[in-house]
Amino acid sequence: MLTMSEIKLGTVISINDQPYVVTFTQHIKKARSGATLRTKLKNLITGSTLEKSFAGGDHVEEADIERKSATFLYVQEGRFYFMDTENFEQYEFAADAIGDYRGYLTEGLGITVLLYNGNAVSIELPKKITLKVVSAPPGVRGDTSGNVTKTVTLETGLEVRAPLFIKDGDSIRVNTDSGEYVERA
Repeated sequence: MLTMSEIKLGTVISINDQPYVVTFTQHIKKARSGATLRTKLKNLITGSTLEKSFAGGDHVEEADIERKSATFLYVQEGRFYFMDTENFEQYEFAADAIGDYRGYLTEGLGITVLLYNGNAVSIELPKKITLKVVSAPPGVRGDTSGNVTKTVTLETGLEVRAPLFIKDGDSIRVNTDSGEYVERA
């Protein structure tokens, strides 16, 4: 059982026998009342979101999630296929289950598959991944005081704001949590 202080971003908890990942937390302390924790939770099976508040004495059960190392194989007819790196078992996900992660998936990318009761329910990406720039407009010199960026298109179709010196064919590292440019690879 987890207490209010143990519920952090990324923690997977069980509510009504459903796994939820914590996507937002905010501690609130008012003058005469006890502390509360406001959270936003995402259901790993259905993808629905839920807002829930926890008081100081509340306890919640941690979901029994197993993490397996896997690699991304391919996409076929809107289905995404991954292979376990230890036992070569394949996992299949619908496009809506992958959601925004599809812009980061390249063939052979190492990811983590989350299993709940033996069923694959979601994936976790590495914090930073390297992608190749396929389209970058030329940088316009001029008012370059400050942090000037341009929109570049990556090999997966993802568009990212990057510095003016990035050009076609460059490889860049992207933060998968924020979708922002990190550095040139």
